Amino acid sequence: MSGARIIEAARGWLGTPYVHQSAVRGAGCDCLGLIRGVWHEMDGAEPEAIPAYSMDWSEPQGEERLWDAALRHLNAKPVSDAAVGDVLLFRMQQGAVAKHLGLLSRAGSQASFIHSYSRYGVVESALGAPWRRRVVACFEFPEEVI
Repeated sequence: MSGARIIEAARGWLGTPYVHQSAVRGAGCDCLGLIRGVWHEMDGAEPEAIPAYSMDWSEPQGEERLWDAALRHLNAKPVSDAAVGDVLLFRMQQGAVAKHLGLLSRAGSQASFIHSYSRYGVVESALGAPWRRRVVACFEFPEEVI
């Protein structure tokens, strides 16, 4: 049931334009902003202040800042156990840092996820092979948030 609540909140963000470092439903967000916004709607507060970040997500330094933040605030679980409402972390290029997030909105053979993607904004996309092979981690919201 909690996963369904998360996706219901995330679907309210569909059509929000892509805006780097923003988290305002209807006005603009990036992939982290979508997760922050859903968290805020579920819990009423964000777990930490978000420092400014570049679009390269620390690629030059090789730091997994997004992954580290997810480990601080979400519960890690095996990607093979991903369920509706879980946060998926993507590595967009092999050897690069993980720098994209989405919410699993449908599981199984017709799997899909909701994410904010540059030039498209918040959309629901099929989790087909090109996206699936980029998933490197899976997290669930902590009980106290949902």
